[in-house]
Amino acid sequence: MLLIIGYILVIVGCIGGFTMAGGHVSSLFVASEFVTLGGITLGLLVISSSMAGLKNLVGSLVVALKGGSVAKPDVEELLKLMYELFNTARRNGLIALEDHVLDPNKSAIFSKYKTLAGNHDRLDFLCNGLKPLIDGRIKPDQLESLMMVSLNAKEEEAAEPIHMLQLIGDSLPGIGIIAAVLGIIHTMAIVDQGAGMVGKSVAGALTGTLMGVLGAYGFVNPTAARITANNSLENQYYLGLMKGLCGFAQGMAPLMAVEVSRRCLDHHLTPSADQLEEILKTVGK
Repeated sequence: MLLIIGYILVIVGCIGGFTMAGGHVSSLFVASEFVTLGGITLGLLVISSSMAGLKNLVGSLVVALKGGSVAKPDVEELLKLMYELFNTARRNGLIALEDHVLDPNKSAIFSKYKTLAGNHDRLDFLCNGLKPLIDGRIKPDQLESLMMVSLNAKEEEAAEPIHMLQLIGDSLPGIGIIAAVLGIIHTMAIVDQGAGMVGKSVAGALTGTLMGVLGAYGFVNPTAARITANNSLENQYYLGLMKGLCGFAQGMAPLMAVEVSRRCLDHHLTPSADQLEEILKTVGK
């Protein structure tokens, strides 16, 4: 929602200042300039990315428009889920988690925590961390290295839309100049039609430069910054999950392992240590 509000403020600021100076809004909407800008920008995206990259970009934009993928309920459910899993493993051994991990969709534990169980990537990350530990294929002190490989791969994948948007943001002012030059070429072809037509054509051409610069600095670059911030929170979420799981695997008590996880997460989204203890008292009841 904040992203949409920001877009509106940029548009209002631009058009408001223009109309206050006596400009007519209709003169800013030159179809040919928009077609040139849009067509070249889409072509640039297609050339520079794969189909998977384009889908990833669309997904990141949808998440950014919704406000982000990590909220307080996500963090609270993560901490509660880990606490319940760790307590189950402490009482009955790691083997007690096998059925939950092998078929998480039917797990009585996972089904309580929809923000994780309903997110395939998060669920997969947790289960892939638990499976080799339960099977005994890895020592507890080796688990963090294994999970860090997955975390690094997720970071690289999440950074792809940002690189694409940065490319567009860097290119848009130049694309705007291309649109303007095409407009000037057209102007030179109608110079014999009088000053009025020439002035109107030049004004239309200049809107290409305006839209290119405005699109870059008013929309694309800020959106890339928002996605970067969202990715940072998502990365903290995975890091907290990993640190909590690795701490428990290395012998920490469930509460302390969850506390380690809490400290990895953004403090705006996490409960305090005292609040966490109160929250965890309800787990499993």
